[in-house]
Amino acid sequence: MREPIHPGETLREDLDALEMSAAELARRIEVPVNRITEILNGRRSVTGDTVLRLGRFFGTSGEFWLNLQNLYELRLAEQKNGELSPGCRPSMLGERC
Repeated sequence: MREPIHPGETLREDLDALEMSAAELARRIEVPVNRITEILNGRRSVTGDTVLRLGRFFGTSGEFWLNLQNLYELRLAEQKNGELSPGCRPSMLGERC
């Protein structure tokens, strides 16, 4: 199973490539510095507002950043629920999967 990668890791790589601080990015995309630092530290999810701003700044789409967040959450759920019965289907009402 693949290790979940938080969007903050991708953001950190992008900032490192630009030699830019979290404070500078926050200033440029007009968000509080703690929002960026919490994302970088994996303690905060990227939200609709943030993904639009990141997309505009980095020349990507908001969907790119949102997909990173969704994939991260999916990987976490797979780790947590990896032992679900392989035969578990919605048609098995009343049975615990």
